[in-house]
Amino acid sequence: MSEEQQPVFTIEKIYVKDLSLEVPNAPGIFQKREAPEINVQLNNKSSVVSEGTYDIFLTVTVTAKIKEEVMFLVEVHQAGIFQIRNVPETEMGPVLGIVCPNILFPYARAVVSDTITRAGFPAVILNPVNFEAMYNHSKQQQAEKTKKSE
Repeated sequence: MSEEQQPVFTIEKIYVKDLSLEVPNAPGIFQKREAPEINVQLNNKSSVVSEGTYDIFLTVTVTAKIKEEVMFLVEVHQAGIFQIRNVPETEMGPVLGIVCPNILFPYARAVVSDTITRAGFPAVILNPVNFEAMYNHSKQQQAEKTKKSE
């Protein structure tokens, strides 16, 4: 294979696209001693910047509640610019939906933990995520929607 046909995958930039912290019930919430219920939601999206260059962002939303009272809500859009060339079209979905989010997740996890700590709460360490399972589930849901609309 010539060099032009070799697959290319490089990380051009990793950055925080958006970061939000809410502590709506401060300062009273700091007096609570009960363990909060933590809810984590993940989503990822990609867009084309230019030919062979993609902007991928992973959204991580962490909400902590005691009963119905919100302790904190943190949302981070951890992003990366990736150069991806000479990859077959059939493999682009998994690269954008699995490989890139796997690279971005440790950065998002660090931002979430640091933000929560700086807000005055004990750190929340997010568990590892199986992006392959998420990707496959998403593809299955899309296939079911397509099947229903036919």
